[in-house]
Amino acid sequence: MILATTRRIFRRLCRSMRAPLLLCLPLTGCLEFVEPPQATTPSLPNPLLIGTLTGPTTYQSRGQGPEGFDYEVAMQFGQYLGVETAVVPYSDLAALFEAMESGEIHLMAAGLNRTPERAQRWHFGPPLYQVETQLIYRVGQRRPKDLASLDGTLRVVKGSSRTELLRRAQQTLPNLQWQETDEFDDAELLAQVAEGSLDYTLVDNRVLALYQRRHPELRTAFNLGQPLPVAWALPHRNDGLLLSALLEFWDSELTGGRLARLEEKYFGHVERFDYVDTRAFIRAVEKTLPRYQQLFQRHAGELDWRKLAAVSYQESHWDPLARSPTGVRGMMMLTESTARRMGIRNRLDAEQSIQGGSGYLQQLITRLPPNIPEDEAIWFALAAYNIGLGHLEDARVITQRHGFDPNSWRDVKKHLPLLRQRKHYERTKYGFARGDEAAHYVENIRRYYDTLLWIDSQTVAEHSEGDPEQDNRF
Repeated sequence: MILATTRRIFRRLCRSMRAPLLLCLPLTGCLEFVEPPQATTPSLPNPLLIGTLTGPTTYQSRGQGPEGFDYEVAMQFGQYLGVETAVVPYSDLAALFEAMESGEIHLMAAGLNRTPERAQRWHFGPPLYQVETQLIYRVGQRRPKDLASLDGTLRVVKGSSRTELLRRAQQTLPNLQWQETDEFDDAELLAQVAEGSLDYTLVDNRVLALYQRRHPELRTAFNLGQPLPVAWALPHRNDGLLLSALLEFWDSELTGGRLARLEEKYFGHVERFDYVDTRAFIRAVEKTLPRYQQLFQRHAGELDWRKLAAVSYQESHWDPLARSPTGVRGMMMLTESTARRMGIRNRLDAEQSIQGGSGYLQQLITRLPPNIPEDEAIWFALAAYNIGLGHLEDARVITQRHGFDPNSWRDVKKHLPLLRQRKHYERTKYGFARGDEAAHYVENIRRYYDTLLWIDSQTVAEHSEGDPEQDNRF
């Protein structure tokens, strides 16, 4: 789009310059028209090389291939430009920054905070979102109220935005000390705090929210400084064409709602945290899940078995004899009518219950409206598993009445609680429902699923250490 516009302007300039010269030729007989020198038209890089960092908020490789918020947006940017695109992952900030300075990559999409020092070094695009920098300590330890009251070792990633904050704080706290490391990343530093081998670290609130489900012992002491925008960065040597294209892309993506969908996919379920529930879930994964894992794998069908296991934990905490006052029973808490429909004779038999629940959930997915994005269909289906397809459709209608997208889980989950309010449910087909519970139900399952993914990946890494064939499985 930008390239075509540049070419049209250039052709018009050439035509406007050529006409007066041609008119004067018959009069002089001595002037010879000289074709204007061809200017080099700026072009977008092809292939476009985008650098990122490995991590849960940016880029990670799993069984189905690479994924991550920045990875998906980067691939969409390349598709928008119509150029071949490669996302190049780096393991640390130093390697990423060196690649940027040497010209190995054209831009960085790595969840980078825009700071005053970095703004002098690179061009930054529009902010994607904002984060808070938080000081993290371990539950059971004394909670510091500020940097001046730290009593132990503070360690942060070298070259991170946190080092800038600490240097500024040191101007008023000359005795402030900390360690900078390029050996460990945020995840490893958080693990050290959780296990008690490190007293404090600094990370942003979104990183903490993701890792707190894996290490529930982590706590926030206080926020440091002002919220920081997260944005992509380009080198100053850029001719401006790529930055202009990036600005147009952000405008297009924000208007179309695609960035909001990706933000919901990766961050929409991580804000709520329950220490007791998280610890109980991790214990259950270690002690109870091994008894039923093969059953989940055998009957998952088109589902990821870990999603199915997460649903079952939310329903029954993997108790095959579970029952509720409403009459639902078993591992997947099936009603009598659903069990009959799925051909299940004994709801208290773990395998039959898992088979029935899996089949019913997959059936719900096929009954959803076709306009719902494929990667969000599972969350809609889970809401229907909890409150029924009819109430889910009522919530979609309410969502649309309020001017939002009924095919976006991000929008629908915000309107599900309105099914409790008379002024809204009286205008629906199926009436009152506990929509707020359905929204929480889905978000709980998403958190359990993410935790299972992480635990499973850790197990695979341990078993495959030193075995090249095993290393390629994930």
